[in-house]
Amino acid sequence: MFTGIVETFGKVITLDTEKENLHLTIESNFTDELKIDQSVAHNGVCLTVVSITDNTYTVTAIKETLEKTNLNTLAVGTIVNLERGMKVGDRLDGHIVQGHVDQTAVCKSITETEGSWEFTFEYDANLNNITIEKGSITVNGVSLTVVNSKRNEFSVCIIPYTYEHTNFKDFKVGTIVNLEFDVIGKYVSRLAALGLK
Repeated sequence: MFTGIVETFGKVITLDTEKENLHLTIESNFTDELKIDQSVAHNGVCLTVVSITDNTYTVTAIKETLEKTNLNTLAVGTIVNLERGMKVGDRLDGHIVQGHVDQTAVCKSITETEGSWEFTFEYDANLNNITIEKGSITVNGVSLTVVNSKRNEFSVCIIPYTYEHTNFKDFKVGTIVNLEFDVIGKYVSRLAALGLK
C-alpha cells in the first residue's frame, strides 16, 4: 500500500532482459534502508527488491507489467519517482494507492501559469477507467486531484514543490505516464457495470 507521496528520485543504472522479464537496477539515496523482498513503487509501479549492492538495488518487471506501464520506455539515466510502502500508523497524506497501474496515458499539453503548471493527459477510454472532477488520480506514482475531467482525458495542476520533487519537471508533450485510478471509484464503477446495488 502506498500514498502517492513521492519520497525521492531514483536513477536507472542498468536494464537487463532475461527471457520476458526486465531487471532494473536503480540508484537511490534510501538504498541503505532497503531490504530484500521489500516493495517500492517506481513511477507508481509496485516492484519487489531482489538484490542490493552498495547504493543500488534491483527489481524485476514481468511481461504483463511491461505491457501495461511505461517501464518499457525507460532508458539508462532515466529518473523515476520512488515511494516505499506505507507504514501502519502513518498519515495518509495522499490517497490509497495500490501500486497497480491500470493503464498509460500521453501528456497532451503543458501550460505554465502564475505559480503552477497544468498538465493534460489523454488515455484510452475503452478500458472503462474514469476520473471525476476533484477526485483522486495517481500519475507516475504521484497522488493528484483531477481537474477538467472528460471521458478520455483530464488535467492536474502542479505546484512548484511537486514539480521540482517529482519527474513532472521532465515531462514533455508526448511523454507516456502511468495511471492508477482511484480504487474506490473502480469498485463503484464495476458494481454499476454489473447492475449490482
